[in-house]
Amino acid sequence: MRLKNSFFFTLREDVKDEDSRSGNLLVRAGYIKKSSAGVYMMLPMGFRVIENIEKIIREEMDATGCQELLMPSLIAEEVYVSSGRRAGFGNSMFSLKDRKSQPYVLGPTHEELFAIAAKMKIRSYKDMPFSLYQIADKFRDEPRPRYGLIRVREFHMKDAYTFDKDEAGLDEAYAKQFQAYKNVMDRLGIDYKIVRADTGVMGGLLSEEFQAVTPLGEDILVLCNSCDFASNIEVSQAIAVKPEHMEGTESLELRETPNSRTIEEVVDFLKKPVEKFVKTLIYSVDGKPVAVMVRGDREVNETKLRKLYSANEVELAEPETVVKVTHAEVGFAGPIGIGCELVMDEEVSYMSDFIVGANKTGCHYTGVNQKDFKADKIADVRNIAEGDICPKCGGRVHFAHGIEVGNTFKLGTKYSKALDLQYLDANNQLQYVWMGSYGIGPGRAMAAIAEQKSDENGLCWPANIAPYKAAIVLISLKDEAQVKAAEELYEGFRKAGIDVLLDDRDERPGVKFKDMDLIGIPWRITVGKKISEGNVELKNRATGEMSVVPMSEIIDKVKELLG
Repeated sequence: MRLKNSFFFTLREDVKDEDSRSGNLLVRAGYIKKSSAGVYMMLPMGFRVIENIEKIIREEMDATGCQELLMPSLIAEEVYVSSGRRAGFGNSMFSLKDRKSQPYVLGPTHEELFAIAAKMKIRSYKDMPFSLYQIADKFRDEPRPRYGLIRVREFHMKDAYTFDKDEAGLDEAYAKQFQAYKNVMDRLGIDYKIVRADTGVMGGLLSEEFQAVTPLGEDILVLCNSCDFASNIEVSQAIAVKPEHMEGTESLELRETPNSRTIEEVVDFLKKPVEKFVKTLIYSVDGKPVAVMVRGDREVNETKLRKLYSANEVELAEPETVVKVTHAEVGFAGPIGIGCELVMDEEVSYMSDFIVGANKTGCHYTGVNQKDFKADKIADVRNIAEGDICPKCGGRVHFAHGIEVGNTFKLGTKYSKALDLQYLDANNQLQYVWMGSYGIGPGRAMAAIAEQKSDENGLCWPANIAPYKAAIVLISLKDEAQVKAAEELYEGFRKAGIDVLLDDRDERPGVKFKDMDLIGIPWRITVGKKISEGNVELKNRATGEMSVVPMSEIIDKVKELLG
Protein backbone atom coordinates (compact mmCIF):
# COMPACT_ATOMS: atom_id res chain seq x y z
CA MET A 1 0.00 0.00 0.00
CA ARG A 2 1.18 3.50 -0.80
CA LEU A 3 0.47 5.89 2.05
CA LYS A 4 0.12 8.92 -0.21
CA ASN A 5 -3.58 9.36 -1.10
CA SER A 6 -4.56 6.39 1.12
CA PHE A 7 -6.79 6.39 4.19
CA PHE A 8 -4.01 6.71 6.73
CA PHE A 9 -3.68 8.94 9.76
CA THR A 10 -2.11 8.98 13.21
CA LEU A 11 -2.64 11.10 16.32
CA ARG A 12 0.25 12.63 18.22
CA GLU A 13 -1.52 13.06 21.57
CA ASP A 14 -3.16 10.50 23.85
CA VAL A 15 -6.90 10.05 23.42
CA LYS A 16 -8.89 11.47 26.35
CA ASP A 17 -11.77 8.99 26.33
CA GLU A 18 -9.64 5.81 26.11
CA ASP A 19 -8.86 4.24 29.49
CA SER A 20 -6.43 1.52 28.39
CA ARG A 21 -3.01 1.41 26.80
CA SER A 22 -4.24 -0.76 23.93
CA GLY A 23 -7.33 1.37 23.26
CA ASN A 24 -5.27 4.55 23.25
CA LEU A 25 -2.58 3.16 20.94
CA LEU A 26 -5.03 1.54 18.53
CA VAL A 27 -6.94 4.81 18.16
CA ARG A 28 -3.78 6.93 17.86
CA ALA A 29 -2.36 4.55 15.25
CA GLY A 30 -5.53 4.78 13.16
CA TYR A 31 -6.59 1.14 13.67
CA ILE A 32 -9.95 1.78 15.34
CA LYS A 33 -12.31 4.67 16.07
CA LYS A 34 -15.02 4.80 18.74
CA SER A 35 -18.46 5.58 17.29
CA SER A 36 -20.35 5.30 20.60
CA ALA A 37 -19.77 3.79 24.04
CA GLY A 38 -18.55 0.23 23.52
CA VAL A 39 -18.89 0.36 19.72
CA TYR A 40 -15.89 0.77 17.40
CA MET A 41 -15.18 1.21 13.71
CA MET A 42 -12.49 -1.19 12.48
CA LEU A 43 -10.44 1.00 10.14
CA PRO A 44 -8.30 -0.37 7.26
CA MET A 45 -5.13 -1.04 9.26
CA GLY A 46 -7.08 -2.60 12.13
CA PHE A 47 -9.15 -4.64 9.73
CA ARG A 48 -5.99 -6.17 8.28
CA VAL A 49 -4.81 -7.20 11.76
CA ILE A 50 -8.21 -8.75 12.53
CA GLU A 51 -8.13 -10.58 9.20
CA ASN A 52 -4.70 -12.02 10.02
CA ILE A 53 -5.86 -13.14 13.47
CA GLU A 54 -8.96 -14.74 11.97
CA LYS A 55 -6.83 -16.47 9.32
CA ILE A 56 -4.88 -18.21 12.07
CA ILE A 57 -8.10 -19.13 13.87
CA ARG A 58 -9.63 -20.53 10.67
CA GLU A 59 -6.56 -22.60 9.92
CA GLU A 60 -6.62 -24.20 13.37
CA MET A 61 -10.40 -24.75 13.28
CA ASP A 62 -10.27 -26.28 9.82
CA ALA A 63 -7.44 -28.57 10.96
CA THR A 64 -9.82 -30.10 13.54
CA GLY A 65 -12.39 -30.83 10.83
CA CYS A 66 -14.66 -28.03 12.02
CA GLN A 67 -16.86 -26.56 9.24
CA GLU A 68 -17.56 -22.85 8.95
CA LEU A 69 -21.00 -21.33 8.53
CA LEU A 70 -22.73 -18.07 9.42
CA MET A 71 -25.68 -17.55 11.77
CA PRO A 72 -27.98 -14.50 11.88
CA SER A 73 -27.56 -11.85 14.56
CA LEU A 74 -31.27 -10.94 14.58
CA ILE A 75 -32.97 -13.77 16.48
CA ALA A 76 -36.52 -14.37 17.68
CA GLU A 77 -36.56 -13.90 21.46
CA GLU A 78 -38.50 -17.15 21.84
CA VAL A 79 -35.33 -19.07 20.97
CA TYR A 80 -33.69 -17.94 24.24
CA VAL A 81 -36.92 -18.30 26.21
CA SER A 82 -37.18 -21.95 25.12
CA SER A 83 -33.64 -22.69 26.32
CA GLY A 84 -34.28 -20.95 29.65
CA ARG A 85 -31.55 -18.35 29.11
CA ARG A 86 -33.59 -15.22 28.42
CA ALA A 87 -33.96 -14.42 32.12
CA GLY A 88 -30.28 -15.15 32.74
CA PHE A 89 -29.14 -12.60 30.16
CA GLY A 90 -31.54 -9.99 31.53
CA ASN A 91 -30.71 -6.42 30.55
CA SER A 92 -27.44 -7.44 28.89
CA MET A 93 -29.41 -8.62 25.86
CA PHE A 94 -30.40 -6.04 23.23
CA SER A 95 -34.09 -6.48 22.47
CA LEU A 96 -36.41 -4.96 19.87
CA LYS A 97 -39.72 -5.58 18.12
CA ASP A 98 -40.50 -5.85 14.45
CA ARG A 99 -43.38 -4.01 12.72
CA LYS A 100 -45.76 -6.76 13.87
CA SER A 101 -44.66 -6.24 17.49
CA GLN A 102 -42.93 -9.63 17.58
CA PRO A 103 -39.98 -9.64 20.05
CA TYR A 104 -36.45 -10.12 18.70
CA VAL A 105 -32.98 -9.88 20.20
CA LEU A 106 -29.47 -9.28 18.89
CA GLY A 107 -27.61 -12.51 19.53
CA PRO A 108 -25.15 -12.44 22.45
CA THR A 109 -24.13 -16.04 21.71
CA HIS A 110 -25.48 -18.80 19.46
CA GLU A 111 -25.69 -22.15 21.27
CA GLU A 112 -29.43 -22.34 20.62
CA LEU A 113 -29.23 -21.73 16.88
CA PHE A 114 -26.44 -24.26 16.42
CA ALA A 115 -28.50 -26.85 18.31
CA ILE A 116 -31.48 -26.07 16.08
CA ALA A 117 -29.30 -26.43 12.98
CA ALA A 118 -27.90 -29.74 14.27
CA LYS A 119 -31.44 -31.14 14.53
CA MET A 120 -31.61 -31.02 10.73
CA LYS A 121 -28.84 -33.62 10.49
CA ILE A 122 -28.96 -35.72 13.63
CA ARG A 123 -31.26 -38.71 13.59
CA SER A 124 -29.00 -41.57 14.62
CA TYR A 125 -25.79 -42.06 16.59
CA LYS A 126 -24.17 -42.63 13.20
CA ASP A 127 -24.68 -38.94 12.38
CA MET A 128 -22.07 -37.90 14.94
CA PRO A 129 -19.52 -36.61 15.77
CA PHE A 130 -19.24 -33.34 13.86
CA SER A 131 -18.38 -29.73 14.63
CA LEU A 132 -19.33 -26.31 13.30
CA TYR A 133 -18.05 -22.77 13.74
CA GLN A 134 -18.61 -19.20 12.68
CA ILE A 135 -16.91 -15.82 12.96
CA ALA A 136 -19.67 -13.29 13.43
CA ASP A 137 -20.87 -10.25 15.36
CA LYS A 138 -22.21 -10.59 18.89
CA PHE A 139 -24.08 -7.97 20.94
CA ARG A 140 -24.19 -7.47 24.70
CA ASP A 141 -25.48 -4.36 26.44
CA GLU A 142 -22.54 -3.89 28.80
CA PRO A 143 -23.49 -1.54 31.65
CA ARG A 144 -20.01 0.01 31.62
CA PRO A 145 -18.06 -0.44 28.37
CA ARG A 146 -14.35 0.24 28.87
CA TYR A 147 -10.77 -0.59 27.98
CA GLY A 148 -11.14 -0.11 24.24
CA LEU A 149 -11.87 -3.44 22.51
CA ILE A 150 -11.80 -5.40 25.77
CA ARG A 151 -15.25 -4.54 27.15
CA VAL A 152 -17.58 -3.61 24.29
CA ARG A 153 -21.20 -3.86 23.22
CA GLU A 154 -20.65 -5.12 19.68
CA PHE A 155 -17.81 -7.50 18.92
CA HIS A 156 -16.58 -10.07 16.43
CA MET A 157 -16.31 -13.58 17.84
CA LYS A 158 -15.40 -17.05 16.68
CA ASP A 159 -17.69 -19.58 18.29
CA ALA A 160 -17.53 -23.32 17.62
CA TYR A 161 -19.78 -26.18 18.70
CA THR A 162 -19.22 -29.93 18.86
CA PHE A 163 -21.90 -32.62 18.80
CA ASP A 164 -21.35 -36.13 20.19
CA LYS A 165 -23.37 -39.14 21.22
CA ASP A 166 -21.98 -39.45 24.76
CA GLU A 167 -19.69 -37.91 27.36
CA ALA A 168 -16.66 -39.84 26.13
CA GLY A 169 -17.17 -38.36 22.68
CA LEU A 170 -17.51 -34.87 24.17
CA ASP A 171 -14.26 -35.35 26.11
CA GLU A 172 -12.46 -36.28 22.89
CA ALA A 173 -13.93 -33.36 20.96
CA TYR A 174 -13.16 -30.97 23.81
CA ALA A 175 -9.52 -32.10 23.92
CA LYS A 176 -9.18 -31.49 20.17
CA GLN A 177 -10.68 -28.00 20.37
CA PHE A 178 -8.64 -27.25 23.50
CA GLN A 179 -5.40 -28.08 21.67
CA ALA A 180 -6.50 -25.96 18.71
CA TYR A 181 -6.97 -23.01 21.08
CA LYS A 182 -3.50 -23.51 22.52
CA ASN A 183 -2.16 -23.54 18.96
CA VAL A 184 -3.95 -20.27 18.21
CA MET A 185 -2.61 -18.56 21.34
CA ASP A 186 0.92 -19.77 20.64
CA ARG A 187 0.80 -18.60 17.02
CA LEU A 188 -0.53 -15.19 18.09
CA GLY A 189 2.37 -14.86 20.50
CA ILE A 190 0.13 -14.23 23.51
CA ASP A 191 1.51 -14.75 27.01
CA TYR A 192 -1.43 -16.66 28.49
CA LYS A 193 -2.65 -18.86 31.32
CA ILE A 194 -5.44 -21.44 31.18
CA VAL A 195 -7.71 -21.20 34.23
CA ARG A 196 -10.85 -22.85 35.52
CA ALA A 197 -13.82 -20.48 35.37
CA ASP A 198 -17.50 -20.04 36.12
CA THR A 199 -19.86 -21.49 33.51
CA GLY A 200 -22.16 -18.47 34.01
CA VAL A 201 -25.21 -18.15 31.77
CA MET A 202 -23.65 -20.70 29.40
CA GLY A 203 -24.10 -23.43 31.97
CA GLY A 204 -22.77 -26.95 31.54
CA LEU A 205 -20.16 -29.12 33.21
CA LEU A 206 -16.89 -27.24 32.79
CA SER A 207 -15.52 -23.87 31.72
CA GLU A 208 -11.87 -23.00 31.10
CA GLU A 209 -10.55 -19.61 30.09
CA PHE A 210 -7.52 -18.62 28.04
CA GLN A 211 -6.33 -15.49 29.83
CA ALA A 212 -3.78 -13.08 28.37
CA VAL A 213 -1.66 -12.04 31.35
CA THR A 214 -1.44 -8.25 31.60
CA PRO A 215 -1.70 -5.71 34.44
CA LEU A 216 -4.76 -4.16 32.79
CA GLY A 217 -6.78 -7.38 32.86
CA GLU A 218 -10.26 -7.24 34.38
CA ASP A 219 -10.06 -10.82 35.63
CA ILE A 220 -8.06 -11.86 38.68
CA LEU A 221 -6.13 -15.09 38.12
CA VAL A 222 -5.24 -17.27 41.08
CA LEU A 223 -1.91 -19.04 40.53
CA CYS A 224 0.05 -21.34 42.82
CA ASN A 225 3.68 -20.72 43.81
CA SER A 226 4.33 -24.47 43.97
CA CYS A 227 2.19 -26.25 41.36
CA ASP A 228 0.30 -25.66 38.11
CA PHE A 229 -2.98 -24.69 39.79
CA ALA A 230 -4.66 -21.84 37.89
CA SER A 231 -8.18 -20.51 38.38
CA ASN A 232 -10.31 -17.46 37.91
CA ILE A 233 -10.93 -15.94 41.35
CA GLU A 234 -14.69 -16.29 40.67
CA VAL A 235 -14.54 -20.06 41.16
CA SER A 236 -11.34 -20.63 43.12
CA GLN A 237 -12.00 -22.58 46.30
CA ALA A 238 -11.02 -20.76 49.49
CA ILE A 239 -9.66 -23.27 52.00
CA ALA A 240 -10.89 -22.65 55.54
CA VAL A 241 -8.31 -23.53 58.19
CA LYS A 242 -9.78 -25.11 61.30
CA PRO A 243 -7.95 -23.95 64.46
CA GLU A 244 -6.78 -26.43 67.07
CA HIS A 245 -8.94 -24.73 69.69
CA MET A 246 -12.13 -22.88 68.84
CA GLU A 247 -14.04 -22.85 72.10
CA GLY A 248 -15.05 -19.30 73.01
CA THR A 249 -13.95 -17.83 76.34
CA GLU A 250 -15.82 -14.53 76.16
CA SER A 251 -19.46 -13.73 76.88
CA LEU A 252 -21.77 -12.00 74.44
CA GLU A 253 -21.79 -8.25 75.13
CA LEU A 254 -23.62 -5.37 73.42
CA ARG A 255 -21.23 -2.47 72.86
CA GLU A 256 -22.07 1.02 71.69
CA THR A 257 -20.05 1.96 68.59
CA PRO A 258 -21.30 5.41 67.57
CA ASN A 259 -20.46 6.61 64.07
CA SER A 260 -18.70 3.31 63.32
CA ARG A 261 -20.30 1.71 60.28
CA THR A 262 -17.42 0.35 58.20
CA ILE A 263 -15.05 -2.39 59.28
CA GLU A 264 -12.21 0.14 59.38
CA GLU A 265 -14.18 2.45 61.68
CA VAL A 266 -15.22 -0.34 64.05
CA VAL A 267 -11.68 -1.76 64.16
CA ASP A 268 -10.37 1.67 65.05
CA PHE A 269 -13.06 2.22 67.71
CA LEU A 270 -12.79 -1.17 69.47
CA LYS A 271 -9.01 -1.50 69.01
CA LYS A 272 -9.24 -5.13 67.94
CA PRO A 273 -7.51 -6.82 64.96
CA VAL A 274 -9.62 -7.02 61.80
CA GLU A 275 -9.40 -10.83 61.88
CA LYS A 276 -11.67 -10.78 64.97
CA PHE A 277 -14.48 -9.04 63.08
CA VAL A 278 -17.21 -10.57 60.95
CA LYS A 279 -19.11 -8.39 58.52
CA THR A 280 -22.65 -9.20 57.46
CA LEU A 281 -23.71 -8.00 54.03
CA ILE A 282 -27.30 -8.05 52.77
CA TYR A 283 -27.74 -9.28 49.21
CA SER A 284 -30.67 -9.52 46.86
CA VAL A 285 -30.68 -13.05 45.41
CA ASP A 286 -33.23 -13.17 42.60
CA GLY A 287 -35.11 -10.50 44.56
CA LYS A 288 -34.95 -12.28 47.95
CA PRO A 289 -32.87 -10.75 50.80
CA VAL A 290 -30.01 -12.95 52.01
CA ALA A 291 -27.47 -12.04 54.73
CA VAL A 292 -23.91 -13.22 54.11
CA MET A 293 -21.23 -13.42 56.83
CA VAL A 294 -17.50 -13.25 56.02
CA ARG A 295 -14.46 -12.36 58.09
CA GLY A 296 -13.81 -8.64 58.32
CA ASP A 297 -10.84 -8.65 55.94
CA ARG A 298 -12.52 -10.92 53.35
CA GLU A 299 -14.75 -10.20 50.36
CA VAL A 300 -17.96 -11.98 49.38
CA ASN A 301 -17.70 -13.96 46.14
CA GLU A 302 -20.96 -13.20 44.35
CA THR A 303 -20.42 -15.96 41.79
CA LYS A 304 -20.23 -18.57 44.55
CA LEU A 305 -23.31 -17.08 46.19
CA ARG A 306 -25.22 -17.21 42.89
CA LYS A 307 -24.24 -20.84 42.37
CA LEU A 308 -25.18 -21.70 45.97
CA TYR A 309 -28.73 -20.56 45.26
CA SER A 310 -28.78 -21.49 41.53
CA ALA A 311 -29.78 -17.87 41.04
CA ASN A 312 -29.86 -15.68 37.94
CA GLU A 313 -29.08 -12.36 39.65
CA VAL A 314 -27.12 -11.51 42.79
CA GLU A 315 -26.47 -7.94 43.88
CA LEU A 316 -26.13 -5.92 47.05
CA ALA A 317 -29.55 -5.08 48.47
CA GLU A 318 -30.94 -1.57 48.35
CA PRO A 319 -30.63 0.45 51.61
CA GLU A 320 -34.35 0.21 52.32
CA THR A 321 -34.11 -3.60 52.21
CA VAL A 322 -31.16 -3.56 54.61
CA VAL A 323 -33.11 -1.38 57.04
CA LYS A 324 -36.14 -3.68 56.77
CA VAL A 325 -34.28 -6.92 57.64
CA THR A 326 -31.96 -5.41 60.30
CA HIS A 327 -34.26 -2.82 61.88
CA ALA A 328 -31.21 -0.56 61.91
CA GLU A 329 -29.39 1.90 59.73
CA VAL A 330 -27.00 0.61 57.09
CA GLY A 331 -23.67 -0.44 58.64
CA PHE A 332 -24.86 -2.37 61.68
CA ALA A 333 -26.08 -5.68 60.21
CA GLY A 334 -25.29 -8.87 62.10
CA PRO A 335 -26.43 -12.50 62.40
CA ILE A 336 -28.21 -12.29 65.77
CA GLY A 337 -31.89 -11.64 65.16
CA ILE A 338 -31.49 -10.94 61.43
CA GLY A 339 -34.80 -10.90 59.56
CA CYS A 340 -33.80 -12.97 56.51
CA GLU A 341 -32.00 -16.13 55.49
CA LEU A 342 -28.42 -16.26 56.75
CA VAL A 343 -25.37 -17.69 54.95
CA MET A 344 -22.12 -18.11 56.89
CA ASP A 345 -18.79 -18.49 55.13
CA GLU A 346 -17.06 -21.71 56.12
CA GLU A 347 -14.11 -19.81 57.57
CA VAL A 348 -16.43 -17.97 59.98
CA SER A 349 -17.80 -21.28 61.23
CA TYR A 350 -14.37 -21.94 62.78
CA MET A 351 -14.17 -18.55 64.54
CA SER A 352 -14.84 -17.78 68.19
CA ASP A 353 -15.05 -14.65 70.34
CA PHE A 354 -15.62 -12.44 67.34
CA ILE A 355 -17.41 -9.13 66.74
CA VAL A 356 -20.51 -8.53 64.61
CA GLY A 357 -23.09 -5.85 63.96
CA ALA A 358 -25.95 -5.86 66.45
CA ASN A 359 -28.85 -5.03 64.09
CA LYS A 360 -29.15 -1.90 66.21
CA THR A 361 -27.99 1.50 65.06
CA GLY A 362 -24.70 2.50 66.70
CA CYS A 363 -24.08 -0.91 68.29
CA HIS A 364 -22.02 -4.10 67.81
CA TYR A 365 -21.79 -7.39 69.70
CA THR A 366 -18.46 -8.61 71.05
CA GLY A 367 -17.68 -12.10 72.39
CA VAL A 368 -19.86 -13.73 69.71
CA ASN A 369 -19.69 -17.51 69.34
CA GLN A 370 -21.44 -20.14 67.22
CA LYS A 371 -24.05 -20.85 69.91
CA ASP A 372 -25.33 -17.26 69.72
CA PHE A 373 -26.99 -17.61 66.31
CA LYS A 374 -27.89 -20.19 63.68
CA ALA A 375 -26.94 -19.96 60.01
CA ASP A 376 -29.27 -21.39 57.38
CA LYS A 377 -26.34 -22.32 55.15
CA ILE A 378 -22.60 -22.79 55.72
CA ALA A 379 -20.55 -22.67 52.53
CA ASP A 380 -17.45 -21.29 50.85
CA VAL A 381 -18.74 -17.89 49.72
CA ARG A 382 -15.62 -15.72 49.94
CA ASN A 383 -12.87 -14.73 47.54
CA ILE A 384 -9.59 -16.54 47.96
CA ALA A 385 -6.84 -14.10 49.00
CA GLU A 386 -3.18 -13.86 48.08
CA GLY A 387 -1.12 -16.04 50.38
CA ASP A 388 -4.03 -18.42 51.02
CA ILE A 389 -3.63 -22.19 50.76
CA CYS A 390 -3.60 -23.67 47.25
CA PRO A 391 -6.67 -25.93 46.84
CA LYS A 392 -4.58 -28.39 44.81
CA CYS A 393 -1.23 -28.84 46.58
CA GLY A 394 -1.42 -26.96 49.86
CA GLY A 395 1.15 -24.39 48.76
CA ARG A 396 0.46 -20.68 48.65
CA VAL A 397 -1.26 -18.72 45.93
CA HIS A 398 -0.57 -15.37 44.28
CA PHE A 399 -2.60 -13.24 41.90
CA ALA A 400 -2.14 -12.00 38.35
CA HIS A 401 -4.49 -10.08 36.08
CA GLY A 402 -5.74 -11.31 32.74
CA ILE A 403 -7.84 -10.50 29.68
CA GLU A 404 -10.12 -13.36 28.72
CA VAL A 405 -9.32 -14.04 25.06
CA GLY A 406 -10.84 -17.52 24.71
CA ASN A 407 -13.24 -19.75 26.60
CA THR A 408 -14.12 -23.43 26.28
CA PHE A 409 -17.21 -25.14 27.71
CA LYS A 410 -18.37 -28.69 28.19
CA LEU A 411 -22.08 -28.02 27.84
CA GLY A 412 -23.15 -31.63 28.27
CA THR A 413 -26.85 -32.10 27.51
CA LYS A 414 -28.05 -28.69 28.81
CA TYR A 415 -29.12 -27.34 25.42
CA SER A 416 -30.09 -30.62 23.81
CA LYS A 417 -32.58 -31.22 26.62
CA ALA A 418 -33.93 -27.66 26.44
CA LEU A 419 -34.30 -27.80 22.64
CA ASP A 420 -35.14 -31.50 22.27
CA LEU A 421 -31.99 -32.45 20.35
CA GLN A 422 -32.09 -36.26 20.45
CA TYR A 423 -30.85 -39.26 18.48
CA LEU A 424 -31.52 -42.97 18.31
CA ASP A 425 -28.72 -45.07 19.84
CA ALA A 426 -27.59 -48.54 18.74
CA ASN A 427 -30.45 -50.04 20.77
CA ASN A 428 -33.00 -47.80 19.05
CA GLN A 429 -33.47 -45.77 22.22
CA LEU A 430 -33.71 -41.96 22.25
CA GLN A 431 -30.75 -40.19 23.86
CA TYR A 432 -29.74 -36.55 24.20
CA VAL A 433 -26.81 -35.15 22.24
CA TRP A 434 -23.70 -34.02 24.14
CA MET A 435 -22.45 -30.57 23.16
CA GLY A 436 -19.35 -28.42 23.61
CA SER A 437 -18.97 -24.69 23.00
CA TYR A 438 -15.74 -22.81 22.25
CA GLY A 439 -15.21 -19.06 21.76
CA ILE A 440 -12.34 -16.75 20.81
CA GLY A 441 -12.61 -12.96 20.48
CA PRO A 442 -10.38 -11.67 17.64
CA GLY A 443 -10.87 -8.09 18.85
CA ARG A 444 -9.91 -9.00 22.39
CA ALA A 445 -6.91 -10.90 21.07
CA MET A 446 -5.88 -7.79 19.13
CA ALA A 447 -6.21 -5.65 22.27
CA ALA A 448 -4.37 -8.19 24.44
CA ILE A 449 -1.45 -8.32 22.00
CA ALA A 450 -1.39 -4.52 21.90
CA GLU A 451 -1.24 -4.49 25.72
CA GLN A 452 1.55 -7.07 25.88
CA LYS A 453 3.60 -6.02 22.85
CA SER A 454 3.90 -2.26 22.86
CA ASP A 455 6.36 0.26 24.20
CA GLU A 456 6.73 3.99 24.70
CA ASN A 457 6.88 4.48 20.92
CA GLY A 458 3.75 2.56 20.00
CA LEU A 459 2.54 -0.86 18.87
CA CYS A 460 4.87 -3.75 18.11
CA TRP A 461 3.01 -6.46 16.20
CA PRO A 462 4.28 -10.01 15.70
CA ALA A 463 5.00 -10.39 11.98
CA ASN A 464 2.27 -12.97 11.37
CA ILE A 465 -0.54 -10.61 12.37
CA ALA A 466 0.96 -7.22 11.49
CA PRO A 467 -1.03 -5.29 8.86
CA TYR A 468 2.15 -5.12 6.77
CA LYS A 469 5.37 -7.06 7.28
CA ALA A 470 7.65 -4.28 6.10
CA ALA A 471 7.52 -0.53 5.57
CA ILE A 472 9.64 1.35 3.04
CA VAL A 473 10.30 4.91 4.17
CA LEU A 474 11.27 7.25 1.35
CA ILE A 475 13.26 10.13 2.82
CA SER A 476 13.31 12.64 -0.06
CA LEU A 477 10.72 12.85 -2.79
CA LYS A 478 13.01 15.29 -4.58
CA ASP A 479 15.90 12.82 -4.89
CA GLU A 480 15.30 10.84 -8.10
CA ALA A 481 17.64 8.03 -7.05
CA GLN A 482 15.78 7.55 -3.77
CA VAL A 483 12.38 7.65 -5.47
CA LYS A 484 13.48 5.12 -8.10
CA ALA A 485 14.99 2.78 -5.48
CA ALA A 486 11.91 2.98 -3.27
CA GLU A 487 9.64 2.16 -6.21
CA GLU A 488 11.82 -0.80 -7.22
CA LEU A 489 11.81 -2.16 -3.70
CA TYR A 490 8.06 -1.70 -3.35
CA GLU A 491 7.36 -3.68 -6.50
CA GLY A 492 10.01 -6.26 -5.58
CA PHE A 493 8.46 -6.93 -2.16
CA ARG A 494 5.01 -7.27 -3.71
CA LYS A 495 6.27 -9.75 -6.32
CA ALA A 496 7.92 -11.71 -3.50
CA GLY A 497 4.51 -11.99 -1.79
CA ILE A 498 5.48 -9.83 1.19
CA ASP A 499 2.85 -7.37 2.44
CA VAL A 500 4.59 -4.00 2.25
CA LEU A 501 3.67 -0.34 2.54
CA LEU A 502 5.50 2.57 0.97
CA ASP A 503 5.61 5.81 2.92
CA ASP A 504 5.74 8.19 -0.02
CA ARG A 505 4.12 11.11 1.83
CA ASP A 506 5.60 14.57 1.64
CA GLU A 507 6.49 14.61 5.34
CA ARG A 508 9.64 15.15 7.37
CA PRO A 509 11.70 11.97 8.02
CA GLY A 510 11.10 12.27 11.78
CA VAL A 511 7.32 12.22 11.26
CA LYS A 512 7.56 9.12 9.07
CA PHE A 513 9.81 7.29 11.54
CA LYS A 514 7.49 8.07 14.46
CA ASP A 515 4.47 6.89 12.48
CA MET A 516 6.12 3.58 11.54
CA ASP A 517 7.01 2.97 15.19
CA LEU A 518 3.49 3.92 16.31
CA ILE A 519 1.70 1.58 13.89
CA GLY A 520 4.10 -1.25 14.77
CA ILE A 521 5.33 -2.55 11.40
CA PRO A 522 7.95 -5.27 12.19
CA TRP A 523 10.62 -4.21 9.67
CA ARG A 524 11.40 -0.69 8.44
CA ILE A 525 13.53 -0.12 5.34
CA THR A 526 14.80 3.43 5.00
CA VAL A 527 15.72 4.66 1.52
CA GLY A 528 17.89 7.73 2.08
CA LYS A 529 21.30 9.12 1.27
CA LYS A 530 22.96 5.71 1.58
CA ILE A 531 21.24 4.71 -1.66
CA SER A 532 24.07 6.46 -3.51
CA GLU A 533 26.26 3.63 -2.21
CA GLY A 534 23.64 1.01 -3.06
CA ASN A 535 22.58 0.56 0.57
CA VAL A 536 19.42 0.91 2.64
CA GLU A 537 18.88 0.91 6.39
CA LEU A 538 16.94 -1.91 8.09
CA LYS A 539 15.32 -1.50 11.54
CA ASN A 540 13.83 -4.20 13.73
CA ARG A 541 10.79 -2.65 15.42
CA ALA A 542 10.82 -5.13 18.30
CA THR A 543 14.46 -4.63 19.32
CA GLY A 544 15.28 -1.27 17.77
CA GLU A 545 18.36 -2.84 16.18
CA MET A 546 19.46 -1.11 12.97
CA SER A 547 21.77 -2.33 10.21
CA VAL A 548 22.91 -1.28 6.75
CA VAL A 549 22.02 -3.78 4.01
CA PRO A 550 22.77 -3.68 0.26
CA MET A 551 19.61 -2.83 -1.63
CA SER A 552 20.14 -5.88 -3.83
CA GLU A 553 19.92 -8.15 -0.77
CA ILE A 554 17.21 -6.50 1.30
CA ILE A 555 14.20 -8.43 -0.04
CA ASP A 556 15.88 -11.80 0.54
CA LYS A 557 17.04 -10.58 3.96
CA VAL A 558 13.52 -9.62 5.06
CA LYS A 559 12.11 -12.85 3.61
CA GLU A 560 14.66 -14.79 5.68
CA LEU A 561 13.83 -12.82 8.82
CA LEU A 562 10.11 -13.45 8.34
CA GLY A 563 10.82 -17.18 8.13
